[in-house]
Amino acid sequence: MSRCTAPVRGHSSAAAAANCPACRYRSRGYSGYSGYNSSFSSYSSGSSYSSSGSTSSSGSRPRWSKSTSSVSYTSAQVRSLTPIREAVEVRAAVQPDLRDVFLCHAWADRKESAKELHDLLETAGVKVWFSEKDLGLGVPMMRAIDKGLANSKVGLVLVTPAMLERLPKESVADKELSALLAGNQIVPIVHNTTYEDLRNVSPLLASRSGLDTSEDSMAEIAEKIAELVAI
Repeated sequence: MSRCTAPVRGHSSAAAAANCPACRYRSRGYSGYSGYNSSFSSYSSGSSYSSSGSTSSSGSRPRWSKSTSSVSYTSAQVRSLTPIREAVEVRAAVQPDLRDVFLCHAWADRKESAKELHDLLETAGVKVWFSEKDLGLGVPMMRAIDKGLANSKVGLVLVTPAMLERLPKESVADKELSALLAGNQIVPIVHNTTYEDLRNVSPLLASRSGLDTSEDSMAEIAEKIAELVAI
């Protein structure tokens, strides 16, 4: 008896089935095989297995992204950002004058990666609370931070090696993170480190999916945040 030459999920095309000694006859008019092949084709074109074993789409468009937008998202990003967008819409309806984002970062990053992200966000039209410009001289730091959090749609946490170093210690970053996590309005942005490293320091923060500069450039991340908070 001839054996099928296809992998476990079947042939990738009708031509491949026609050339198989076991399936060439079934591919001619056998509806059951045809349906199976169609299902496999759909599986192949719509998703792929990641190294962790989960599936992710090669590209998706969230409902808040305009049809004219050139920004592309993975299905995992759409899933993780959708609850944030829903919270943005609710908050914006009640408090239309909110600033767009509060940028939480390690002090050591204030003149480098945090400043880069801030500048890219502002270029994209996002109104950002940033300690370097919003924490005035003589203003109590904790009061200013509380006000910034309460008056922003979304909290961004720039997760860098410097942030990972500060998280286990008592610091301003801890207070910011606690407030952001409690409000379920947080987007971690991992930069020059990994989610695995973050998980070793803060499992709770690592459980919140976000964005990663190993997948998108800082400029692309800024564009995604801009779309996320635009009402």
